[in-house]
Amino acid sequence: MAEHANNATTQSTQDRQTGPFAEALQSLESIVLDGLKHGHFHCDISASIGKNKTRELLIISGKSHKFVIPLTELPD
Repeated sequence: MAEHANNATTQSTQDRQTGPFAEALQSLESIVLDGLKHGHFHCDISASIGKNKTRELLIISGKSHKFVIPLTELPD
């Protein structure tokens, strides 16, 4: 039983490193860095609860970037 819990924790950690949550953070970092290099920028960020209790993250900065993040990917 404990082994199953450890596997779930490992899977959750791996999801955070490669899934939509990681992609959202990488995108946000890129937008901020590009904006700072340019000298100025505007960015809107919003979140909502989607189907199956996922989190929908919307980042608007010239283009819109939408990420649907399962709860299992969020840090504890």
